[in-house]
Amino acid sequence: QLPERSGGGSPRSRVWEALLSLQPPRVNVFMAVPTIYSKLIAYYVEHFSQPRVQDFIRAVCQDHIRLMVSGSSALPVPILEKWKSLTGHVLLERYGMTEIGMALSNPLHGPRVPGSVGTPLPGVKVRVATGSWTKDDSAFCIHAEGDEMGTMVTPGFDAKEGELFVKGPTVFREYWNRPVETQDAFTSDGWFKTGDTAVYQEGSYWIRGRTSVDIIKSGGYKISALEVERHLLAHPSIADVAVIGAPDLVWGQKVSAVVELRKSQELSLQTLKKWARETMPSYTIPSELLLVEEIPRNQMGKVDKKQLLKQFYSTL
Repeated sequence: QLPERSGGGSPRSRVWEALLSLQPPRVNVFMAVPTIYSKLIAYYVEHFSQPRVQDFIRAVCQDHIRLMVSGSSALPVPILEKWKSLTGHVLLERYGMTEIGMALSNPLHGPRVPGSVGTPLPGVKVRVATGSWTKDDSAFCIHAEGDEMGTMVTPGFDAKEGELFVKGPTVFREYWNRPVETQDAFTSDGWFKTGDTAVYQEGSYWIRGRTSVDIIKSGGYKISALEVERHLLAHPSIADVAVIGAPDLVWGQKVSAVVELRKSQELSLQTLKKWARETMPSYTIPSELLLVEEIPRNQMGKVDKKQLLKQFYSTL
C-alpha cells in the first residue's frame, strides 16, 4: 500500500499531484512496486474521467517524466498495458536483490518485452540451471548462461525452467556473521543462488517466481503462480490477486486464488472458471476462490504467501 503521510488528500491523490505538478522540483524519474501502479490506476479510473483531464495527464507524463520503473515484484502485464494507455510510458522492468544489486533489465532505450526482466546488465553473468549443488557434487545441468553480450542455450533446453544464478562484481561477499548461510547461498564454483525460478526464451529472461512459494506442483504440472496472477488480473471484477499452492491429497497441490474484488463487484468460482477457460490452460485454472477485502502486503508491496497459506490452511 502507499504509505500514509501528513497533509491533505489521500496518499494516491498526493502521488498524482506530485507526478502532474508543473512547479519545480518536478518528478523526472518515478520508481514504484506494481501494487502502487495498481492503486494509482484505480484512483485514475475513479477520479479522472474527463477527456481533457486524461489528455493533460498523458501529455505531462510524456513531456516531463523521463522514466518510469517497476520493481521489487513481478509486474502483471495488464497493469503495464493499462499504465501505458494512461501515461504513454512503458514501465521499465528489471530484476535485482539486496545481495546482487541490479542484475537484469529491459533496455533504457529500445523495445521492452512485457513480463520479462530483459537481459544481463554490464559486468553481470547469469545462469539458469537445475540439479544438485553441494561441496562434492556438481551434478547440474545448465539450461542457459549469458552476459551483456548474449546468452548461450544448451541444445534441447530452450525455454526450460530452472533456478537463476548470478555472478559478478556487484554480488555481495557474505552475510555478516552468518558463515553457514553464506556457504549455502553459493554454489561450489561461486555462483549466487537467487532462489528464483527463471527461464530464457525469445531473447529475454523471465522470472517465474520464488521457487519455494511461486511454483505450484499439481498433478505432475509445474505451474507459475505469477503467470496465473497475470491472467486473473485481466478479469474485469478483480482488483488484486495472490495465487498460492494449497495442499491437496490427490494432486499434491491445488491452485488457490486469494482475490480482492473491485468496488460493487461479485465473483463466484464457477463464473471465474468459465471465464478462465477461454484464455488459460485447464490445469492452471484456480480450483479454489478465496475473497478478501484487501490482499495483505508488506511495505515493499510484496505478498507473504507463506503467511497466506497459514491463514487459510491452518494445518500447515
